[in-house]
Amino acid sequence: MIYSKILSTGSYLPQRIMTNQEFAERMDTSDEWIRTRTGIAQRHIAAPDESSTDLAYQAARDALQRADIDPATLDLIIVATSTPEHIFPSNASQLQTRLGCQTIAAFDMQAACSGFIFALATADNFIRAGSCKRALVIGAELFSNILDWSDRSTSILFGDGAGAVILEAADEPGIHGSVLHSDGRYKELLLVPRGSGSAADTMGDRLPFVHMEGREVFKVAVRTLSGLVTELLEQQQMQAEDIDFLIPHQANLRIIKATAEHLNLPLEKVILTVAEHANTSAASIPLALDYGIKNGTIRRGHKLLLEAFGGGFVWGGSIITY
Repeated sequence: MIYSKILSTGSYLPQRIMTNQEFAERMDTSDEWIRTRTGIAQRHIAAPDESSTDLAYQAARDALQRADIDPATLDLIIVATSTPEHIFPSNASQLQTRLGCQTIAAFDMQAACSGFIFALATADNFIRAGSCKRALVIGAELFSNILDWSDRSTSILFGDGAGAVILEAADEPGIHGSVLHSDGRYKELLLVPRGSGSAADTMGDRLPFVHMEGREVFKVAVRTLSGLVTELLEQQQMQAEDIDFLIPHQANLRIIKATAEHLNLPLEKVILTVAEHANTSAASIPLALDYGIKNGTIRRGHKLLLEAFGGGFVWGGSIITY
């Protein structure tokens, strides 16, 4: 039986840090208001000349260097992103060329904030099927380009960044299993209204920025994620006490706390980066995973539950042993 395991992780955050105080200086809000409702204190914002491919490249280099891996040994690259540099070619194909990986398969995956989970499960299945032995999976987002900076309800929530994971074939499971779901009925609650293929006559005067009905998204997310973690544990015949750490999508501290309470996990068992990174969409879970590994909180042998929820709606989770 072939499984996949995590060989190494990496991350990249743009140099510019934008604090809550910057919002308070130009709109009706405050640091306390933002922290109380979201748990966010700051976020990283990409430079004008940085693309989401650039962010992915830096995270990939970090993961490759930490494991002393030659990019030529990669068999597959998947980049999860909702903010690609181009409509096409994909970020992954550009990354494949920049890393010098020759003609291996490389493609992007769009599943909003759940994109990394979907990409991780896809790479895991490639390895389990024997189609590849080593895969690079990245979540990379440049959300600052699709925000209306005058909209207090959305602009305070997001940041830019990228996180990377290298998977390798193994005899014992690193990734035990994943659960993936979607429900397109909730489209209007969380979306970026226009893409190159949008039906302009149905979009009205909407601008191509993130639109979110925050209260409704919050309600569905809490309910959905509680069911998701139960489903994951049942699938793997595990109990909540078997999980060493929860690594949630870093969207909102209140949602994270609700999921932890459902698992009866204290916050000490939750990897939290929402205060420093804000919501980096598909990048948030790999960034948090890398953060936990680099600071020594997560060690080899720990069982981790990863979960995310995003626009679509799409949601998913994985249980892994690091």
